[in-house]
Amino acid sequence: MLTDKYPRAILSHTPTPFEFLKNMSKNLGGAQIWIKRDDCTGLAMGGNKSRQLEYYFGEAIANKADTILITGAVQSNYARCAVSAARKFGMAVEVQLEERTPNRPEQYYNSGNPYLMKLMGAKIHHYPDGEDEEGADAALYMLAEKLRKNGKNPYVIPLAGHHAPIGALGYVDCAEELLRQFDDQNVQIDGIIIGTGSGTTHAGLVAGLRALGSKIRVYGFCVRRDKDSQTNRVFEKTKIVAEMIERPNIITADDIWVDDKMLRPGYGLLNDDVLNAIHKTAEWEGILLDPVYTGKAMAGLIHLVKSGAFTGKQNIVFLHSGGTPAIFGYPEIIEHTA
Repeated sequence: MLTDKYPRAILSHTPTPFEFLKNMSKNLGGAQIWIKRDDCTGLAMGGNKSRQLEYYFGEAIANKADTILITGAVQSNYARCAVSAARKFGMAVEVQLEERTPNRPEQYYNSGNPYLMKLMGAKIHHYPDGEDEEGADAALYMLAEKLRKNGKNPYVIPLAGHHAPIGALGYVDCAEELLRQFDDQNVQIDGIIIGTGSGTTHAGLVAGLRALGSKIRVYGFCVRRDKDSQTNRVFEKTKIVAEMIERPNIITADDIWVDDKMLRPGYGLLNDDVLNAIHKTAEWEGILLDPVYTGKAMAGLIHLVKSGAFTGKQNIVFLHSGGTPAIFGYPEIIEHTA
């Protein structure tokens, strides 16, 4: 594997299923739609963060850490999976929750991911600014210093874009897994659709595909930042990942495709296209999407298909990155009439 030199702690149930969405393909027309079920990675209801955390925990265990520190939004899938992984390896865990999505109902703060984190016994802290990655990381490192003074050996999983994207290695692995599954199914794939937020999954997948000689385009739909900001973030991060796997200079600007049509009105907030995507995916395929990542990515897929970006004979893959617990923090999904 391209990532063999890095320490890894096995957390995910892989390979995850790769399946054809017959009903969605028929109802939408315009493309043959497949799904990569990374919502099925296990680890406290699964998701893409499990693959990423394998490399952070690999390093944490190598460093003999006894406490994990992580920051994220109130409904953070990353934090929920990190808590589960810490418990699996017998570590303490402290989570810093950022206020990124204001004026939400009570369910948002007390069900879904925060409920599961509390159930697993995480110590919860709060950070008031949801758009200050550097400040959120700084607060974690201050907390880590306090823990060291008390005899602990903490490991910080950082958020800001300038840190080495260790977690992206999990999606270099996923690129290898996907290419094997495409071969096994004897299917030629013309595009992979994902939600793009931190850019870690996006960068790892693109770097992995290009390192393995695949030119499949990855279509990233923004969940947090505008198109220009996200394009730059993913491009820079992807180049770093390529260097980490000793494949420098394989990434060009043309490898990064980003669109922010489904971002409105902002992170963790719903629009009609996202609501429709969540409802239709549930009704047609019995597959659950969340409002933050996968709902926006699926809305993007539906937009691409309906706009004629693919022909009826082309095959596209929706990478389901999980996030299912977050739907319990959004009662308006059920209240909405599709």
